[in-house]
Amino acid sequence: MNADTPVLDAAFKGPVGNFNLDVAFKAPLTGVTALFGASGCGKTTILRCIAGLHHLPGKLALGDRLWQDDTANLFRPPHKRRVGYVFQEPSLFAHLTVRGNLNFGARRAPRGNGAAPAVDFDQVVGLLGISHLLDRAPARLSGGERQRVAVGRALLSEPRLLLMDEPLSALDRSTKDEILAYFEALQRELNIPILYVSHDIAEVTRLADRLVVLSRGGKVAEGSVGEVLERLDLQPMTGRFEAGVMLTATVKGRDEAFNLTFLDHHGQTLTIPAVDAAVGDIIRLRVRARDVSLAVQPPTGISIRNILKGRIVEIREEANTAFAETLIDLGGGRLRARVTRHAVADLKLAEGMPVYALIKSITFDRRSLG
Repeated sequence: MNADTPVLDAAFKGPVGNFNLDVAFKAPLTGVTALFGASGCGKTTILRCIAGLHHLPGKLALGDRLWQDDTANLFRPPHKRRVGYVFQEPSLFAHLTVRGNLNFGARRAPRGNGAAPAVDFDQVVGLLGISHLLDRAPARLSGGERQRVAVGRALLSEPRLLLMDEPLSALDRSTKDEILAYFEALQRELNIPILYVSHDIAEVTRLADRLVVLSRGGKVAEGSVGEVLERLDLQPMTGRFEAGVMLTATVKGRDEAFNLTFLDHHGQTLTIPAVDAAVGDIIRLRVRARDVSLAVQPPTGISIRNILKGRIVEIREEANTAFAETLIDLGGGRLRARVTRHAVADLKLAEGMPVYALIKSITFDRRSLG
């Protein structure tokens, strides 16, 4: 993060339930920053402090706007912070239609000297795919539709910062995948920074640019999503089953006959099921450690399409288990591979050793792409 980049600068310290919150972090006022950690680690409390709904001692600034400084006895109330807040439950007004709920958000937007709205109603409705719902009552919406309307209402209030507190936690996986596509569109089209709370590493990897990892009220790690996910020491927080990394690749072609897309990753080719992207487009790929195998020689006669040259930079064996985590440098990106300790011994794997990383093309489903 560039030193000149405007940031949300937050620091809070005080008792929360059965532990003390003591967290300080910075989030750029662009893109999505995720607060990630297990339930009960303090994520929601941090969001409520930023919104002004909860007061813990500390300091909070959004760019050059100081919202809280307890040393100066300064605490701006929520209505003076211009924050949009999307809760776990949509909390729509039952007596209003979808249009009425959206207009409620628009009426909360600041207006001066007859200025036109900074956020366009039709654009938000289009990006969220809710134009056909405008005359419906909330009771006639699905859970995913209600959440999209709640996001639209928050956006139309023209916030300086959008806070999203596990907005997909009550939804099934297929509905989550659908809504994440809408969130990605919002991120591309609207210049509103988002602070996103989640305990789902798949959500975070697909959506966020920056990650703050929390545990029992403290900050464990902070940095770009790619940097944080590569750290093997964070596996207890990021989880063994879903642990992995994020790669960035460029679309370089497509095979219409076999419905495949070819990507360039720093000079090496990745083959994935066909995606709706043009040559030159940038795609983010989430690769789970458990989906990567290793070979010490170039394999032949196998069905796996993705065989990437790399070098082992770290091996971390897990005591009292059968497993080990390895980190592979691909010459521009890094992969994690979860293998057995027996494989490490049998193949004589060691740091600095050249290897081939094998990834099945079918592992790149919709949930793996961003």
